[in-house]
Amino acid sequence: MVLWGLMLGALLVFTVGFLCLLGLPRQRRPQEPPLDKGPIPWLGHAMAFRNNMFEFLKHMWAKHGDVFTVQLGGQYFTFVMDPLSFGPILKDAQRKLDFVEYAEKLVLKVFGYQSMQGDYRMIHSASTKYLMGDGLAELNKSMLHGLSLVMLGPMSQSPDASCWREDGLFHFCYNILFRAGYLSLFGYTKDQEQDLRQSEELFVQFRKFDRLFPRFVYSLLGPREWLEVGRLQRLFYKALSVQQNLEKNGISSWISYMLQYLREQGIAPAMQDKFNFMMLWASQGNTGPISFWALLFLLKHPEAMQAVKEEATQVLGEAKLKARQSFDFDVSILHRTPVLDSVMEETLRLGAAPTLLRVVQGDHVLKMANGQEYQLRSGDTVALFPYLSVHMDPDIHPEPTAFKYDRFLDSNGSRKVDFYKAGKKIHHYTMPWGSGVSICPGRFLAINEMKLFVLLMVMYFDMELVDPDTPVPPVEPRRWGFGTMQPSHEVHFRYRLRPID
Repeated sequence: MVLWGLMLGALLVFTVGFLCLLGLPRQRRPQEPPLDKGPIPWLGHAMAFRNNMFEFLKHMWAKHGDVFTVQLGGQYFTFVMDPLSFGPILKDAQRKLDFVEYAEKLVLKVFGYQSMQGDYRMIHSASTKYLMGDGLAELNKSMLHGLSLVMLGPMSQSPDASCWREDGLFHFCYNILFRAGYLSLFGYTKDQEQDLRQSEELFVQFRKFDRLFPRFVYSLLGPREWLEVGRLQRLFYKALSVQQNLEKNGISSWISYMLQYLREQGIAPAMQDKFNFMMLWASQGNTGPISFWALLFLLKHPEAMQAVKEEATQVLGEAKLKARQSFDFDVSILHRTPVLDSVMEETLRLGAAPTLLRVVQGDHVLKMANGQEYQLRSGDTVALFPYLSVHMDPDIHPEPTAFKYDRFLDSNGSRKVDFYKAGKKIHHYTMPWGSGVSICPGRFLAINEMKLFVLLMVMYFDMELVDPDTPVPPVEPRRWGFGTMQPSHEVHFRYRLRPID
């Protein structure tokens, strides 16, 4: 036992010494941002960052100022916290700050998809063609049909549809948006009952993957969890396989266009299956959680709920659902809902917290708005976290933690776009979809999915919180930086389809 103790002690000393050596070469050079390598060799601040990115960055900002470099798991990230200095990073005319390299590594790790040259342009081309204009209008109609099927069932209203039902609000929203979105994008079989069952089973598995996702990205899973991730990946490859697609109708033109491109490039069917999994995640991983926050804020703020209802009545009329009918209205009304637009933009400001990353390609000079310049090293990563530096800035958004449904409305009822910091008009006053080359290409589809869902809930359903005094739950701290935030615990509500006259 003594011998084993000595051997383990020697191994520990060797390991710590080796890790120290790994951290020693990195020293701050002249004109570089403040460097904070953290308390643990090589790991640096990785654990504090993972446990609560928001609090960690707030502390680093107070300690080092608007620009600082931190070590996270052997890599160095330079965070820029001044939104007035975002422009050169997001535009990057010199092409020294690359988004694609990081994205390709991430999708390979998480989804198993090996990107090829031209994928990025292909996805943006497909999104421009099918997620805007007439293409988007068609997808909106398909989404309305999908929502009708999931919310009302294949035979529309069931006899007891007007009875009160109780559910967790987060589960309810995520379940409906995921299933309707999945069916709208990846098509239907001839058996709608089977489609509904499969979409429900897929949602259960999707949530298992979703819960593991943050720690998966950070490579912090236990042995059994790694096995579970592998099982879930294989399950989705099979469920979304191109072979399965051949048996379905109504696959969206957006998905079909991209798969056709991959086929023409000689991409193997197995890799196309992984591409489909990636697109399912990209399209459906955030709409459900944001819809949860939107409905919760409306339920907690009666004046906001009333304003949305009044606007919905103006554009839809006194919408009433008759027995055995589906939801059916002109989706072009989505262009005439400034109040709902403001509600959704405010919800995204409070509920979306992505991290924008750019890999430095060659030593680069970062010019700040105040005229100061910093040297950035090749191979490091520049990072923006707009939730803290923009969304929660009281100069840009007074009372930033408060939900104000009309924050993005001008006095005349039109959309407000003029926001200021330090007396200067700011272009990037919210960034829930990212910005620049990394802006979400599916943002218009996503926002319309959520607006359709909220409109249906407001116009056709009665809703109330089981406990009207329940506070808005805090966010799950380990999901900072991964897009939409999720609540730390469920909120229970009851709902019913409004009785038919």
